[in-house]
Amino acid sequence: MKTINLAKPIILGIALGLAAAGCKSTKPPVTQVPPGGTGTGTQGDPGSGGKLAGGTNPDGTEKALEGIAFGTNHSGWTQNRVPLQADTVHFDYDKSTIRTDEKPKVAAVADYMKGNTAVAVLIEGHCDERGTEEYNRALGERRALALREELAHLGIDANRVDTMTFGRDRPVDTGHSEAAHAKNRRGEFVVLTAPK
Repeated sequence: MKTINLAKPIILGIALGLAAAGCKSTKPPVTQVPPGGTGTGTQGDPGSGGKLAGGTNPDGTEKALEGIAFGTNHSGWTQNRVPLQADTVHFDYDKSTIRTDEKPKVAAVADYMKGNTAVAVLIEGHCDERGTEEYNRALGERRALALREELAHLGIDANRVDTMTFGRDRPVDTGHSEAAHAKNRRGEFVVLTAPK
């Protein structure tokens, strides 16, 4: 009669299980957003699942635009892109880390918020056209969250910062070159003011 040695596979299985249980991911959690799905936010029409409608108010300020809201505290507040338009942060391909040369823009936003304590900010995460819609929505979310975290590091209360992702849906340059892609990989800051 032949005996089968199961000790090695069992020990290996136990060791792998323990190693997997002891490992912690260093990546921040990301909300998986299916195409046409919703984030965890509630900005905009409650029946829209976080999708926001677009347009311009009579005073020239923007109404909310289509996107997936996933961290909103200021539903119904007026949006104004003009004050922080020059502080749009650009990202490297497939990255959500803030480049050193872009950090002064985030510092300028923090300074603006410190000088205007009644306002909040919406951070929009955007991507270039490459990748699936779902992937780009998640990447846009990571970019917005990275900017929110940097603002918090600079002393801004995170409750004053809303976040949303547009993925690849709102390019500033519709070209297909690397120069166009570089413009579209960005995080934009929108000033939010309370309704009167």
